[in-house]
Amino acid sequence: MKTVAGPTDRVVVVGAGLSGLAAALYLTGAGRSVTLLERADHPGGRVGRYRGPDYEIDNGATVLTLPELITDALAAVGRTPESGPVPLRIHRLAPSYHARFADDSTIRVFADPDAMADEVARTCGPAEANRYRRLRDWLARVYRAEFTEFMDTNFDSPLDMVRYPRKRAALVDLVRLGGFGRLGPRVGRILTDTRLARLFTFQALYAGMAPADALAVYGAIPHMDTSLGVYFPEGGMRAIAATMAEAFTAAGGVLRLNTEVTGIDYEGRRARRVRTADGHALDCDAVVLTADIGSVERFGVRPRRGLRAAPSAVVAHGTIPAEIAATWPIQAHHTIDFGAAWDTTFDEIAAAPRRGGRLMRDPSLLLTRPALTDPGLYIDRPDGRHEPFSLLAPCPNLESAPLDWDRLARPYLRELLEVLETRGYRGIAEHFTVDHLDTPRTWRAQGMIAGTPFSVAHIFRQTGPFRPRNFPKFSDNVVIAGCGTTPGVGVPTALLSGKLAANRITGATAVTRDEPPAPAG
Repeated sequence: MKTVAGPTDRVVVVGAGLSGLAAALYLTGAGRSVTLLERADHPGGRVGRYRGPDYEIDNGATVLTLPELITDALAAVGRTPESGPVPLRIHRLAPSYHARFADDSTIRVFADPDAMADEVARTCGPAEANRYRRLRDWLARVYRAEFTEFMDTNFDSPLDMVRYPRKRAALVDLVRLGGFGRLGPRVGRILTDTRLARLFTFQALYAGMAPADALAVYGAIPHMDTSLGVYFPEGGMRAIAATMAEAFTAAGGVLRLNTEVTGIDYEGRRARRVRTADGHALDCDAVVLTADIGSVERFGVRPRRGLRAAPSAVVAHGTIPAEIAATWPIQAHHTIDFGAAWDTTFDEIAAAPRRGGRLMRDPSLLLTRPALTDPGLYIDRPDGRHEPFSLLAPCPNLESAPLDWDRLARPYLRELLEVLETRGYRGIAEHFTVDHLDTPRTWRAQGMIAGTPFSVAHIFRQTGPFRPRNFPKFSDNVVIAGCGTTPGVGVPTALLSGKLAANRITGATAVTRDEPPAPAG
């Protein structure tokens, strides 16, 4: 593995999202002097917070899988999730999701194999329950073959896949498993119920592709999502970043908030100083840069040409009266409300650049109600109890559909709320108070490529060792972390990416655990 040569005693990490926090913890645990710079007034990045008038709400990711990776990062500085001044208590959701379909049928997703088989038998029949078990086994084998040698590892070249015996063996396993076929068709050959097939393939959108186009190796994502469990921390997803930041500073790291990084000074191929908007310059021996791939050029990093961005999303955050939400047809932390359309929906939102992407005509939506899991998140007001509520609608990015979101945002949100009204979510159009609305335009204003929070799509030429590298060739001591580099998009991969970046600096090559995280049941 290529590593930073020369001294690495002083490291500056730019960005206190999950990847930056993980890198900072691993580097501090390895004895480096680390300064972590964050432009916001709080840590977290895409797992941070928005402030409403009398409450806070998670600003990004709402789905947590593989919480063991948080434990691993904290362990680098001798901490556990429970050992801080404010313990991080993480609970497994059961069900992980509650899915509702256009015919008003519902399927709950359970991580426990027997509970899920019973749910499939109830909704789809006993024969489909047997097929579910076959699918679960296949997804697990893909995940085991992929995790250690392809996700939790640094690549210097695509040839690494055949150069090293363990990686070569994992590659052979993936080929035997059909991992380089297509996810949607593979799942469709096992399951016969199209509703159930959706629940094991919609995660391809996380990777930026339609299930019909996603490589089957991305079966690792639905395995994490449906077999290893979905979790939620008390206090919201933002509690993860707060815990990691506190552990970092308690171990001697320096965290500077409200600090915008404006540039990096180089001497030859080495970064020597990191400049900030307040006129300061921090000397450094190495830099971990977690800025989005869409905004790294101002730091001297030249992204590969022709990168294709993932689809984007419109996300509305606000509150809803609890008595209104209590009348809705589904009472769940995570509800996926599917439209009747499927393949055409992906054609609309996952269109290639300049290929006519458009808004979903029959939307599938994610509704998140975290107070149902953590009652401490309810908001008591003079007019009654309210709960934080988020609505996510996938949409095309600005390259596939350069829409005028300044004009379109509010009318489109009203349209989505009217759709939900017709689906039985009575009162949502009138009573959902939106305090923050994100669109491709707001994502782009934050520096995200093509206005998407999901970064670079995981098409084949942007997957695994072909993904933008975390140790760019132009510099000897700047390392990249975040969802735009290896291993990719998502909370677990962001945490892994921080560790992999730290390994480039410390020279560590061993994985944190001998086996990938596995389900408890």
